[in-house]
Amino acid sequence: MNDPLNLLLLAGGAFVASALAAVTGFGGAAVLLPILVLIFGVRDAIPILTVAQLIGNGSRVWFNRSELVLPVVGWFALGGVPAALVGGVLFASAPLSFLKRLLGIFLLGTVAYRHLGKQKSLRLPLRGFAVIGAVFSFLSALLGSVGPIMAPFFLAYGLVKGAYIGTEAFATVVMHVTKLVAYGGTAILTLQSVAAGLALGPIMVLGSFIGKKILDRVPERLFVLLIEGTLLVAGLGFLIFG
Repeated sequence: MNDPLNLLLLAGGAFVASALAAVTGFGGAAVLLPILVLIFGVRDAIPILTVAQLIGNGSRVWFNRSELVLPVVGWFALGGVPAALVGGVLFASAPLSFLKRLLGIFLLGTVAYRHLGKQKSLRLPLRGFAVIGAVFSFLSALLGSVGPIMAPFFLAYGLVKGAYIGTEAFATVVMHVTKLVAYGGTAILTLQSVAAGLALGPIMVLGSFIGKKILDRVPERLFVLLIEGTLLVAGLGFLIFG
């Protein structure tokens, strides 16, 4: 961890991931996750990612605070909190090889879903976000990030730009806080994990700030292509070398 190259890789990855997520609303954590796995291993990478994401998403909530749709967050939390607790406990005992391959499948599936399922997202009633919260909070506790496949439901509800970015981030904050409680209860969340996640936090805030500034100035498709390319490479890497 004290290797300067690793530190530079982590800092750069955290900044790029947070800036991308601030523009597109998805994909940032999935971009950062392979770097964390490379340096720390799967078991430590996901708790570290959760701490860093908590800060990064919290900053996006703040930067878009005037546009939040709080009822969506409330219903999401209703299903998400218990599901995240269950998923966090299961993560503590899951075999590492299984987690790596699951991550690979998830990352590749994310790209496929973006292209095959983008027209099929159903507009949910408000209460439907309790189900969305339960399903994706459970998966997030195992995989670290489910933003790319969760985001279309927020978009289909009619949220756009700042309302979408901020509301989805607030729901994710609730999910991550619950996951950290579960990780802490199973001794997966160590002081080293917390310290590493907190160290990445200010960089993620900076990335969110920069991303918010360029949200209306840079074609979103450019960022989406960068994210999808990264997910494909990382997903194949996890499957081949997991």
